[in-house]
Amino acid sequence: MAIPRPLQDSQGRDRNPDLRLKSGSRVAVIGGGPAGSFFSYFLLTMAAQAGLDLVVDVYEPRDFSQPGQSGCNKCGGIIYGSLVQSLAADGISLPSSVVQQGIAGYTFHTDEGSVRINPPSDEKRIASVRRGAGPCGVALSLLASFDGFLLELAEGKGARIVRERVTAAAMIEGRPRVTTKSGRSEEYDLLVGALGVNSPDLKLFEGCGTGYTPPTTTRTHITEILLGDEAIERYLGNTMHVFLLDIPRLEFAAIIPKGEYATVCLLGRGIDQEMVDSFFRRPEVMRCFPAGWTPAGTQCRCFPSVTLGGADGLFGDRFVMIGDCCVSRLYKDGIGSAYRTAKAAAQTAFLSGISKRDFHRHYRPVYAGIAVDNRFGKFVFAITNLIKRSPFLRRGVMRMTNGEQAGFATPRMSSVLWDTFTGNESHQNVFYRTLHPVFMARLFLETVKGWVFSMKSP
Repeated sequence: MAIPRPLQDSQGRDRNPDLRLKSGSRVAVIGGGPAGSFFSYFLLTMAAQAGLDLVVDVYEPRDFSQPGQSGCNKCGGIIYGSLVQSLAADGISLPSSVVQQGIAGYTFHTDEGSVRINPPSDEKRIASVRRGAGPCGVALSLLASFDGFLLELAEGKGARIVRERVTAAAMIEGRPRVTTKSGRSEEYDLLVGALGVNSPDLKLFEGCGTGYTPPTTTRTHITEILLGDEAIERYLGNTMHVFLLDIPRLEFAAIIPKGEYATVCLLGRGIDQEMVDSFFRRPEVMRCFPAGWTPAGTQCRCFPSVTLGGADGLFGDRFVMIGDCCVSRLYKDGIGSAYRTAKAAAQTAFLSGISKRDFHRHYRPVYAGIAVDNRFGKFVFAITNLIKRSPFLRRGVMRMTNGEQAGFATPRMSSVLWDTFTGNESHQNVFYRTLHPVFMARLFLETVKGWVFSMKSP
C-alpha cells in the first residue's frame, strides 16, 4: 500500500512544494554508520511504497568488512531485546552471523560480592554485536559487522555507497553541495549529517548556515581481549559482567563476551590510562580472567568519545543531523538512539517536508525526548555514585538483589539494575521506579540488616 503524503500542514495551509521530496530528488547522507544506514533504509522503503524514485548517496570511506581501525566504529556493541523487536517490525532481521553472542543475563560485581541477574522477561534479553569486522589481527571469516550489515541493507534498498571522504558541505544558493577529497562535487535537495562524534569531520556542517554546534562529549575506553572459547566459557559464560566499583569518575564498567573475545567498556568522565589501570587491578575484575593474565600487550584499545548533551543548530531548510552527532542517551544505547533519530528524520522528510519548520515540528520532539530523558539519567547515575561510595548501601543492594534472584521477593532492585546497565528502559522510567515506596523501604531494610550483620561479625 502506498503511503499517503498530505499536501497541507496541520493548519490546512499549502506547503512549499519546493521543500518536499519528489521523484528525482537527490539526498546526500554523510556517514554510513547505523544512523546513516537506518535513515537511508527508511527513506527508500517509504519512497518505494509511494512509487517515488529518489537518489540517495551515502558517503562512507570506511570498509566495515576490514578488522582493526580501518573498519572500527569505536563502540561496545550491545543491542537490547526491544530494539531487536522494533527492527524486526521494520523488516530488519539480524542474521546469526551478525549477533556475536546472545547474552542470557548479567553478573553484577561489587566488593561485597557478585550476583547473577536473569532478564526480567524475554523481551529484555540483550545481544552483543561487532560494529566493525573485529579487532586487529582477527580472521576475516570469523566475524560479521553490524554496521556493514546495515549499510548493505540500505544499498539493497537502492542507496548508492560513495567510498570517498567528504571535504566540504555547504549551502550554495539555498541547496546543499557536497565535495569529496577527489574533487567530486554534487548538488542535492537534502543533506543529512550522520557522522559520529568521534569523526574529525563534524566541522564540515558549520557551513550549512544553521549554527550547528556538536554535542558535549567525554572520553571513554574500550579494550578488545582475545581469550579463546574455552576461557570465555569458563570465566565469563554467556553473561555480561557489570561492575559497581568506587573508582572516581567511573560511571559504568562492563566486560562483554563476543565469541573468542571479551570487550571491556569503561564509561565515565574523562577516562584516562590511570583509571584503566586502576580498573584492571581490582580483584573483582581479575577474577573474570584466567590466572596470570594481564592487560599488557593488548593490541586493540582506544579512548573514544561519547555524547553527554545535545547539539545545537541540528536542522534547517534541506539539512538535518541525526545519530550521536545530534543526541544520544546518556552512557547507553547509541544504536537505539541512532535508530530513533534516523527513523524520525526520514519520516519527517518524506511525509512532511524538508524545511526547517517541518523538522522543528516533527523531528525535534524525538530529539527533545532523548535530551529530557538524559536529565533523569544524571539523577540515576548520581544515585549509582552514592551507592558506590557507601559500603553500607552496596551491601544493602547486594542483599536485596540476592534475595530477589533466590525468589524471595518481587525483583524490584534486579529489574532496576538490569534496565540501568542495559539501557532497555528510559532513564526516567528507572528513576521513578527507584522512588517507589516499596523499593525504598526494602533497600533501607536490607541496608540496616547488612549494617547489623557487619557489626556482629568479628
